Amino acid sequence: MTRIPNSEFKERIVKLQAVMAKEGYDIVMAYGNEAEPQFVRYLSDYWPSFETAGVLVPIEGDPLLLIGPESYTYAKDRSRIPEIRLLKAFRESSEPEYPGKKLDTFRDVIDEVLGGRPVKKFGVAGLSLVTIGVYDALTEALGDIPVTKADDLVMGIRMIKTENELICMREAAEITRKSFDYVLENIRPGMTETQVVGLALSKMHELGAERESYPHWVLTGEGSNQAISRPRQKVISPGDMTMIQIGARVEGYASSIGRPVVFGKATAEQKAIIEAGYTGQNAVLAYIRAGLCAGDVARHYEKALEAIGFGDHLLYGPCHGNGMMEGEAPWIENNSTWILQENMTFCLDVFLGNNRTKTGLRMEDVIRITKDGTENLTHFPQKIFEL
Repeated sequence: MTRIPNSEFKERIVKLQAVMAKEGYDIVMAYGNEAEPQFVRYLSDYWPSFETAGVLVPIEGDPLLLIGPESYTYAKDRSRIPEIRLLKAFRESSEPEYPGKKLDTFRDVIDEVLGGRPVKKFGVAGLSLVTIGVYDALTEALGDIPVTKADDLVMGIRMIKTENELICMREAAEITRKSFDYVLENIRPGMTETQVVGLALSKMHELGAERESYPHWVLTGEGSNQAISRPRQKVISPGDMTMIQIGARVEGYASSIGRPVVFGKATAEQKAIIEAGYTGQNAVLAYIRAGLCAGDVARHYEKALEAIGFGDHLLYGPCHGNGMMEGEAPWIENNSTWILQENMTFCLDVFLGNNRTKTGLRMEDVIRITKDGTENLTHFPQKIFEL
């Protein structure tokens, strides 16, 4: 079932071209890879595997999907952009040569979309992801024309979600919620962190997710104060507080739920940090709404945790954008000056780490900004889970 129609993908190109005209761009290339496909998939629905990819958008006319030499049949099956070109620059990192295979160059595709007109301003959305091979090939084709970072042009469109996008996000949230319930029903001491991740992955695929939102992690006991991590072969023991962090992806759109679980009766220290996590979430939920300065939300959150003695456990602001990536722009931080708008979507992400005990937790849910507050897409229970 396709939840986002071809017409919406065409609208995205038109919106981008309007912003390009305002900012003086002749061409923008959206770039992505297997781990961060967001810019390419947003414009084409294509998610590269092994190779990288780009969407070349001229100021007028139709875009091209740019892929590596091996992915044509895959791209033709999935892409919402009908015109596809194969470039050696987008090959996989083992760098095969493909002798005798006819491949386009950046000069070829730039001339094609511009009809031979000169390039005055060229931007790349996803510039920080670009490999040196792609960058060298691109700058060789452009000559003296600099490559400008154009992430904000695409992100400015992506930040406000359409109803079709929200349908995908609500479905991803429902699968994530049911998968988390399944993990809680089946997790037990004696399992390894990797085995618990396996429970979540198997269930979300059974429920219809296309993939996970990000590489999941489960961290138990000492070492759970890692804000970003991967699961270990460490065994869950009675008395452990275990951080569980999972999320499903539906038609490109990511979801996430994070909660700690205690195996046995929570100690006073475990209970205190869990309750602090919920205090942080609720401080944001009670305050945030469209029209507020994002920095005010972050400062309100920080004050709430400082008031209960957990200010030194903080690492970053309370929310980051959510959509085609679990973590995407914008972040809500205490130096943010931008204004929240209706239908922006965020991960309400409270990470608290105790470096003395080397333990920590993450409380995470996905929310949509509304005129008067939020819609909590994941709305997972706030409780002390004692198993």
